[in-house]
This record gives sequence, C-alpha cells and structure tokens, in this order.
Amino acid sequence: MSERIPAQSAADAQPPLIWPSGYPDGYAVVDVETTGLARDDRIVSAAVYRLDARGEVEDHWYTVVNPERDPGPTWIHGLTAEALADAPLFPQIAEEFAARLAGRVLVAHNAIFDWSMIAREYARARLEVPVRQRLCTIALSKELSLPLPNHKLESLAAHYGVVQQRAHHALDDARVLAEVFRPSLHLAARQQVRLPLLACKPLSEWSDSVVSRADGGTDGGGRRSYGRGYATWRPTRKRPACPYPNPGRYEPGRRLIQGMRVAISGDTSVDRELLEDRATEAGLHIASSVSRLTSLLVTNDPDAATSKVLKARAFGTPVIDEGAFTQLLQDVAPAPEG
Repeated sequence: MSERIPAQSAADAQPPLIWPSGYPDGYAVVDVETTGLARDDRIVSAAVYRLDARGEVEDHWYTVVNPERDPGPTWIHGLTAEALADAPLFPQIAEEFAARLAGRVLVAHNAIFDWSMIAREYARARLEVPVRQRLCTIALSKELSLPLPNHKLESLAAHYGVVQQRAHHALDDARVLAEVFRPSLHLAARQQVRLPLLACKPLSEWSDSVVSRADGGTDGGGRRSYGRGYATWRPTRKRPACPYPNPGRYEPGRRLIQGMRVAISGDTSVDRELLEDRATEAGLHIASSVSRLTSLLVTNDPDAATSKVLKARAFGTPVIDEGAFTQLLQDVAPAPEG
C-alpha cells in the first residue's frame, strides 16, 4: 500500500506526496577514492552516509585504507603513502563497512565504478559484500530529466544549491551526494518514477593479476591515462585477435561456435577478465559493444536499460545469463573448415 505523507513545506502548493510502495526501505550513499581506475587498483578511502526510506540522514562513517601499494593520484584525493602507512588494511575495515551497507541500496555517482571497486576488495579478502542492488545518481538524474549542463557531481550539486567543501574527499563527496539524492528521491516519488535499480552480483571468483610499474613512474613506457587527472602505471592489456571468422548468431539450444562475437554486460559472479579469458581461450571473440554482427549478449540483468541490452533488443541479438554461458563454454564447437 502507498503511504500519504505531508508535503515538505506549508508554502508548497503541490498536492500531498504519495510515497511509492515499491521504493526501498533504506540507502547507503557511498564514495570511494582509489589508486586508479583499473581492475587491480585499490581503495584508499571510503565513506558511507546511511539514509532512511525517504532520504533522511541517519549517520555517516569514513575511513582511510592502506592500499598496500602506491596511492596513485595523490594530487586528486590528497592521500600520500606517508598518510596511509598506518591506516588499516581493507580486511580490517571490511566488517564495519559491510554493516553500513547491509540491507540497503548502494547509491553512488557513476555507481558501477564504486560498486566494482568495493566488490573486488571484498573478493580479494575472500568475503562477501551484503549489497544486492545499486542506484546510480547519474541514471536517476536522466530519468528525472534534470536541466543539467552535464552529469558531473558538481553540476548536480549546483542544481540543488549544495556547496562542495572538499572535492574528491570521500566523506565530503558522500555528503554532497546524500544532500542531492534526497530531493531527487522526493521528485521521483512525486512523479511516480520507477527508480533505476540494478542488481549487484558479488564476485565469487577472483584472480589477482600481476601489477607492474613499467618505468618507475615516468611518463613513458606503460603509463596509461584514465582522464579526470587519474593515472595508473600498468601496461594496457590487449587480447589477441580471434583467428576464426564469425559464423553468425548463436542459436538458442545449440552449441557456441568458435569465432562467435560475444558481448558481456553488467555484473558477473566471476571476475569479468577471467570470464573473458575463458571465452577467448575457447575461440570466441569478445566484443566491447553490441552491433548487428554480435552473436550473443551475456548479462545477468536482461531488464537493465544499458546500451548493450537496448541494442541487443533492437538488433534481435540472443541474450543469455552468465550461468548458461559458462555451461556453453565447456563444449564450444570448432570453427567450420574453410
């Protein structure tokens, strides 16, 4: 049942707000600062603002984390190796972090990044993060058609008149996000908008890759830029070209055939690179996007409005989940001769 609650102000001429019955019971607004943007980068600080069902702040929490490696872009997050030397390791804060996420929807700005970094840290620690859904405030602002010049956090903050005090400090970024999320949530409720919730699938299998610093930190060699001032010093990973021609679309109920173009969308229970490696070793072509030539899309969330899912629908590309794909990988048919 829907609950009628009073409007926020007596001066508000809008009708009383009827809160949608299907909205979540609580949220964890999260921000993490990291050593970079790659899969083997680490968290250096984390903050959580816990909100109730209507976006009111319950409490907040912040910690720094020793990443056990170079802290990366200190000119952005301000955390040096010296400052992090005595900070706790991630496994030491994992339980408290999890307690603040448990039973809530994870909210973040560009939530796939924060969730991916958190999921990887828990996988490294051989622990499971208690999050089952996430909400990206970028996706929500698009659903609400907010008049923003772009979808940066500072633009969203300016729209709601929220003042940023320390940009790229996890605690202040989380505070700003919590303050802009509340009016966005109420606007969504007033418009009866379906929240853009996505499933979070914790990693069940993880393998640390070799981390190498190509040239001692200079600008040459393997330095790889990620934009927004972020950088990491890992060589770019390139997959070998698939040696087989594309045999066409996958036919449901039949075997995969070497050379098929496979795209993967959303969270996977096996680390994405491991899953892609297995597909490549089986003779499949891993595609970064979906086109008319794509043989198959693998996703655990076929209802998500991601670009890959939407294109797959438009092109009629077959869609299966990770479990079915993993089974099919065990018996891939050889490429046709000639």
